[in-house]
Amino acid sequence: MRHPAWPAPVRALAHRNFQIYFAGQGVSTLGKWVQQVALAWLAYHLTGSAVLLGTITFLSLLPQLLVGPLAGAWIDRHDKRRLLIGVQGILALQSLALALLTWQGWLNAPGIIAMALLLGLLSAFETPLRQALIGSFVPVAEDLPNALVLNAMLINAARFVGPPLAGWMIASWGEAGCFLLTAFAFAALLLGLYKAEAVPVAKAAGSTGQAFKEGLAYLWHTRAVRRLLLSVVMVNLLASCYSVLLPILARGVYAGDARTLGWLWGAAGAGAFAATVFLAFNGSLSRLRGMIALGALVCAAALLALAVGTPLLAALVALAVLGFGITVSNVSTNMLLQSDAPGALRGRVVAFYIALRFGFEALGGLLAGLLAAALGALPALGLAGGALLLYCAANRYWRAAG
Repeated sequence: MRHPAWPAPVRALAHRNFQIYFAGQGVSTLGKWVQQVALAWLAYHLTGSAVLLGTITFLSLLPQLLVGPLAGAWIDRHDKRRLLIGVQGILALQSLALALLTWQGWLNAPGIIAMALLLGLLSAFETPLRQALIGSFVPVAEDLPNALVLNAMLINAARFVGPPLAGWMIASWGEAGCFLLTAFAFAALLLGLYKAEAVPVAKAAGSTGQAFKEGLAYLWHTRAVRRLLLSVVMVNLLASCYSVLLPILARGVYAGDARTLGWLWGAAGAGAFAATVFLAFNGSLSRLRGMIALGALVCAAALLALAVGTPLLAALVALAVLGFGITVSNVSTNMLLQSDAPGALRGRVVAFYIALRFGFEALGGLLAGLLAAALGALPALGLAGGALLLYCAANRYWRAAG
């Protein structure tokens, strides 16, 4: 049961099993961000190709769009905790392989592409598993939205700390050291999963295909859910593409190195972390729909500010604002979807959300890389910001029209 002394903004941490999971998740997510920055820098360092940056982002995220919804139906029929232990173990082995290949100088562009695709396939199962399991560690239903906010806060704290840490590690130890650290970080979540006890959740009946159709029917026939998912598509297609262009901004626009890349990525992470703190104190369910619309508008403004080629300090501020807007929009959507979804459908609802969240980020990243190669990074950001601003205007009209 929840201890009454815990403050409301962190009340979900009163549950011991969530505490254990939360700690392991924090270390694991920090390692994941270190690996993501190191892989992007290694790709750009080896080839100098904006197209390759877009391609590896596309391949690391696309499986979540193509495989994720089916993965959600599959995991709702099995023990989620055991599945996550298996997937997390494979991720740790992949990080070890990346460390060895990089240390020996055997990793080239095709190898990086293959590793990005494998990471995407594993993440198509790992991400919805992690999200759907949170409810199993929080037995009090009214504490679930707070647990989701705290989980997002943890992820974005790692996003703030991880990229600068990766920049320092790349400069000091090279990319191989980053990959080795990530392997040990994944092991921390494995330990947490073994120690935490999950509350059993009813499994979906029938075949995976039947479970998939049941989840799809719920999403399609619920008008409020359809609108939430459209917002997920637009924000992540047009705003989240900025991450693909950060190595180009770091080296080509600001004449920097891996440390500069770390600060750019960390600035966006700082804004994202601030968004989760904001939601922990102000994220009542009745306010979330307005916050989603505001988050999209903030993203459009930040993209347009970056596109004019602002000085580095102003760019860091714009990236913090961008990270804030993306996170407010995505986390608010996740809170609404999971709070309203029936328990037996939660894995599928989360999987569809994550599929759209990361799948359209993948498509946006690929388009951003292609646009940057043809027009430059700054015009690509400007086009994304302008398109998102048009969507915000259309969305306001639809909301007013009912």
